[in-house]
Amino acid sequence: MKEIIATEQAPRAIGPYSQAVRAGGFLFLSGQIPLDPATGEMVDGDITVQTTRVMDNMAAVLAEAGLGFDAIVKTTIFLADLADFAAVNQAYGSRFAAAPPARSTVEVKGLPRGALVEIEAIAFCR
Repeated sequence: MKEIIATEQAPRAIGPYSQAVRAGGFLFLSGQIPLDPATGEMVDGDITVQTTRVMDNMAAVLAEAGLGFDAIVKTTIFLADLADFAAVNQAYGSRFAAAPPARSTVEVKGLPRGALVEIEAIAFCR
């Protein structure tokens, strides 16, 4: 059995997918790019601004599911340029005060709408 999680506080899906799906005691968050949920447009700014927006979007989806960043057990970060790794670490790391999740970071050729970063996550539902 699966439950679809959706909130207006995060960008609507721009394709045939859900913001998140709860199944088997886990919440699977689709990749978030730096879209402003109010306008559906990309935020203006550098990698730090974009990563902060992505993390805000993830926070909204987690909140809709009754969870916080402490529930995340695994993330995957997709970067358009691996040279942005340190700046992303700074913005990303600020959301994980203790016991950060397992993580993979990969450089990709391109991301939707020309985003510089996309992050997906898996959270454990206690």
